[in-house]
Amino acid sequence: MKITIHLNARLQPMHRHDIEDLLEEFLPQAGIKTKLIGGGTALEQNGEISSCDIDLNISDSSDETIRKIISFLEGVLAPIGSYIIVYSKFLKKEVKRIPFGIWEGLGLYLNGSDLDAEVYQNCDVNHVYKELERLLGEDKKGMVASYWEGSETALYLYGKSFDEMHACIKPFLDSYPLCQKSRVVKIA
Repeated sequence: MKITIHLNARLQPMHRHDIEDLLEEFLPQAGIKTKLIGGGTALEQNGEISSCDIDLNISDSSDETIRKIISFLEGVLAPIGSYIIVYSKFLKKEVKRIPFGIWEGLGLYLNGSDLDAEVYQNCDVNHVYKELERLLGEDKKGMVASYWEGSETALYLYGKSFDEMHACIKPFLDSYPLCQKSRVVKIA
């Protein structure tokens, strides 16, 4: 029986693959016979990541099995607004949709065009990424899960509380030149 795990997470394909790998390791240990059959990353019109899906064939789609999968995902990364679709065995039609998710998301959009040229020359987005990971990790407030590079650079942070993550990183955002004129958006 097919299920689709829709994660309301803005993950690059390589970061979605990390979750797929963890699922493939966990499911047999939990006694769930499964086969990963695909996955995908949904994009906005501007090319920015909006969400991702993981498709599985499972031998048992009982409520208990679905609860095990949800419980596992909520320990790894399950933003609010995520859901699992269970399809009928033969008709491949949606039978039920089970919402889940406990993580909140914060999108940090760095201004890629309106800062002084010397800021772009002397500052490094990799430093921003590492410093956000350090700040969030120290207080166990969350993590940087992925990023996107388009007309601006977006870093996608997930944790238990948007407000706590924002408060944790705000002093850094206010002080590091590359973070000036950045936008902070609640994404989950």
